[in-house]
Amino acid sequence: MDYPNDQAPGAPVRSGIPEHGRIPKYYAVKARIDQLVGALGEGSVIPTERDLSEEYGVARETVRQALRELVLEGKLRRQGRGTVVAGPKLEQPLSLASYTEGVRRQGRTPGRSLVTLDRFPCPAALAAETGLERGEPVWHLERVLLADDERVGLESTYVAVARVPHLDTDFHPDSSFYGYLHEKGIAFGDADERIETVLATPREALLIGTPPALPMLLIHRVSRDTGGRPLERVRSLYRGDRFSFSAHLGGG
Repeated sequence: MDYPNDQAPGAPVRSGIPEHGRIPKYYAVKARIDQLVGALGEGSVIPTERDLSEEYGVARETVRQALRELVLEGKLRRQGRGTVVAGPKLEQPLSLASYTEGVRRQGRTPGRSLVTLDRFPCPAALAAETGLERGEPVWHLERVLLADDERVGLESTYVAVARVPHLDTDFHPDSSFYGYLHEKGIAFGDADERIETVLATPREALLIGTPPALPMLLIHRVSRDTGGRPLERVRSLYRGDRFSFSAHLGGG
């Protein structure tokens, strides 16, 4: 296939233009706005829908659809009544490193805001998934994930009370749970992880501060300690417009 000389390896082939050449009008407008975004810096305000529609000679609804897709892709973000250029996505490694470590590596300040911390008997579904005993007391820790005070995700952690009996009194909700476990002498051994795309529920969207239609990246993780004992079950919901994930794959 004949690629343009300036085709970036990670970009859509031939900029996503179909071979038959019939380009949807909104996509052509989107491509031009995308070029504008690339020339502007983070936080720069882009022209209004009205100005863009006049400049490109298209209906405002065409511009609106183009902007909507760029917002969903994380290249633009809404700010008040305007639209501004978004910053680069946060890249999280798919590893046993904590959220805190991943955000700090990119020069951002991680944080968490406590939603709830409660305990209840382990239900059958959680016991079957983790290897915990049905009915044994478990903690449920739910926190909003922050990066530079921006809400970017929601995390639910389930862990046996027997492993961390004083979680409700000697753990600071804004700190790293992995760091807390390390202080208690508990080391991670391995984990199973699954990723899927979902839409947030109305409650989740409200907590994260996003529209319900925004795609989310959902990670399920079941972790074990170095002795193979069940340690935690985590459900992490990340904004699809603010996160990407990376992994190093070895041969074998």
